[in-house]
Amino acid sequence: MNMDSKETKFGLFRFLKSFGYAAEGMKSVWATEQNFRIHSFVGIVVFLLAYLLSVSAMEWVILIILVFSVLALETMNTAIEKAVDLTTEGYHPLAKAAKDLASASVLLFAICTAIVGTIIFLPKLLELIH
Repeated sequence: MNMDSKETKFGLFRFLKSFGYAAEGMKSVWATEQNFRIHSFVGIVVFLLAYLLSVSAMEWVILIILVFSVLALETMNTAIEKAVDLTTEGYHPLAKAAKDLASASVLLFAICTAIVGTIIFLPKLLELIH
């Protein structure tokens, strides 16, 4: 297969363009969603605390996955809310349920993240106090 073929360039161009779409999505969620900004700030605090408390490599991996998963879920929640808004003009109980369920998924994962963070950080913080 010729690497200079139009299909290969188009595929690569499309692939690179997808990063632009993702960047637009991240700018949009940052600009419009207070909870995304709050989760981002908390994530930065978590990473600073992890650095200051010298967490292990495995704990770093866990914290990174958790923080970015919360941000990804918050972004997906926003996408679901916008899709629901697009399909309904007025109040509909199923539209409300869809939005509430998407929001609940973020809350559940944020609670899970807080529990894991407590398990990682509490012993290190208690050790500093004593």
